[in-house]
Amino acid sequence: MDIRQVAYFVEVAKQKSFTKAAAALHISQPSLSKTIKKLEDELGTPLFYRARKGLELTDTGKVFLSNAQNLLDAFDNLTAQLDDVGELKKGEIKIGIPPIIGAAFFSTVISKYIELYPSIRISLNEVGSNKIQEEVSDGELDVGLICNLPIQKENYETMQLLKDPLMLIVHKDNPLSKKEAIRFSDLENEPLILYRRDFSLHDRIMEACKSHGFYPNVVCESSQKEFMIEMVEAKLGGALLPSRICQQIDNKNIKAIPFDEPVVFLELAMIWKKGKYLSHAVRKLIALAETQWILHE
Repeated sequence: MDIRQVAYFVEVAKQKSFTKAAAALHISQPSLSKTIKKLEDELGTPLFYRARKGLELTDTGKVFLSNAQNLLDAFDNLTAQLDDVGELKKGEIKIGIPPIIGAAFFSTVISKYIELYPSIRISLNEVGSNKIQEEVSDGELDVGLICNLPIQKENYETMQLLKDPLMLIVHKDNPLSKKEAIRFSDLENEPLILYRRDFSLHDRIMEACKSHGFYPNVVCESSQKEFMIEMVEAKLGGALLPSRICQQIDNKNIKAIPFDEPVVFLELAMIWKKGKYLSHAVRKLIALAETQWILHE
C-alpha cells in the first residue's frame, strides 16, 4: 500500500464514481479501477459495492476511509513542514471570500501583506461560505472568510474579525429615505432585493422578519452586491447591506439608512482547518489579519 492508493481511494469515496474520480485525479478510469482493485486485494476485502445511486462504501471501506483521511492529512502536514524552511519564501496562499463581501472588504490586509512579503502570491477564490468551509476542510483553501458563525468548531480554527450591522439602502425618492433611522418593522411593505437562499444572511433576514410578524416582499435575490445596488438605483426595491459596504457606495441616488436598533449583523470570521500544519506565510497572514482588523460590536 502506498500514499497514492490511499489518495485515489479517498477521491472515489468522495465522488461515489470511478468516472468522476478519474476526471478529478486526471487519470484514466481503467488505471484508477486497477489501483483500487490492487488495494482491495492487499487488504483482502472489498471497499466498495454498487448501489442504485452509485458506489457505496462497505463496512470495511467506511473504517478505512476514516483512517485514510487522517493519513493523508498527516502526509500533507509532513511534506508542508519539510518544504517550509522556517522563513517566508516564494509560494502561494489560497483564500476564499464570499461574493457578497468581495475582495474590497479584505483589501487592506491583502495590500499590507503584499507590501511586507512581495514574494508570496495571493490567490482569491470568490465562493459562498458553505463552499469555503468545504474547501478549507479539503485543503483546497489555506484560509477562508465566512459570514455564517457559528460553525462546527471541532473541525476549524476560527478568528472573528467583524460584527457589522446591516443597513437599508433605498432610492432617494423612496419615502423611507427621509428618515434618519428606521425600525425593522418598516420593511413590512417594502419591496426587497435579498441575498440568494444559499447565503446565511438570507436566512437571518428571513428569521428577523418572522420575529417581527411579517413575511418580506422579495422581488429578487442575488449573490452580487453590485447588482443589488443597481436594482435599488432602478427603484425596484430596497436592499440590506453591511454598513461597511453602505459607506463605500458613492451614488447620489441612493440613501443608506441605519436601524435604530440593529437586528441582523454580518459576522465575518477567518477560518482554517484544525490540526493542519500552517506554513509561515499563512501564519503571518493570520497574525496580520488579527492586528489590522478591529472587531466591531
